[in-house]
Amino acid sequence: MLDPFGRRISYLRVSVTDRCDLRCVYCMAEDMTFLPKKDLLTLEELERLCGAFIDLGVDRIRLTGGEPLVRRGVMQLFQGLGRRIGDGGLRELTVTTNGTQLTKMAEDLFKAGVRRINVSMDTLDPDTFAAVTRWGKLEQTLDGIFAAKAAGLGVKINAVALKGVNEHEYDRMIAWCGEHGFDLTLIETMPMGDISGDRTDQYLPLSTVRRRIAQNWTLLPSTHQTGGPARYETVQETGRRIGFITPMSHNFCESCNRVRLTCTGTLYMCLGQEDAADLRAPLRDPSVDDAGLREVILSAIARKPKGHDFVIGREQRPSVGRHMSVTGG
Repeated sequence: MLDPFGRRISYLRVSVTDRCDLRCVYCMAEDMTFLPKKDLLTLEELERLCGAFIDLGVDRIRLTGGEPLVRRGVMQLFQGLGRRIGDGGLRELTVTTNGTQLTKMAEDLFKAGVRRINVSMDTLDPDTFAAVTRWGKLEQTLDGIFAAKAAGLGVKINAVALKGVNEHEYDRMIAWCGEHGFDLTLIETMPMGDISGDRTDQYLPLSTVRRRIAQNWTLLPSTHQTGGPARYETVQETGRRIGFITPMSHNFCESCNRVRLTCTGTLYMCLGQEDAADLRAPLRDPSVDDAGLREVILSAIARKPKGHDFVIGREQRPSVGRHMSVTGG
């Protein structure tokens, strides 16, 4: 699949649920209203849609949420997609999680074919963790991380850079990740969804963060790529990689290779734009076969925009009204 700007679309991110067992301050409102279960695609429908994308050349799929591992029966989807890993199918099946369910599910994820995961953890301080997630317990996420490591999964830690919240912790997190063999990716906060508080107060450009990190660590160029938007460097002192995802200060649109599918069957061609395609209707139309479904997808890809329009400012509404948990991280 090629979009109008010649970019090959090979990466699909699938939000299997908008629900989460945490309420991170940059992601959700505290009093979130979630979708009725009847609006969600079944796991079988999600698998069929993913299969259509694989047939069109997608070779990486990441399951996200909300928190994907809280969806009942989700391992069925992992197992079904895991069977598509191999020649002519998927190169990789991954998941982004907050880690709360990993003590129960890490081994099953590995058996299904997952080999690496991203765990969202913005701080190593229990009190700060509770404040950022509103009611999460750091110990539960840490237990999940180490369960994943024990199961043989490669672990990358994702941390959103939050001004005045965790900006004093990056040296500690780099050292901790180095000690345990994890890569670390820092992410700029994005203007998505109405949340309490002002995103201008949260926003911390990663150009500033990198300069601070470079005062204490030696950052070496790296050609490492995972298919996502992070730009990586190697921390010489630990041997691990650190990635920077910079949608605000330096967007990565020129190399965008991905689209996002929601749990309701809506396909967003760009995280930062509202244009979308409804795949649920053709999916449930008995007259539309798999070939017809692929045609609908190709028509949507032909509308993929050149880039997003993210802007953060005190007087501005969010650039995108939907919450990140609806679209998938």
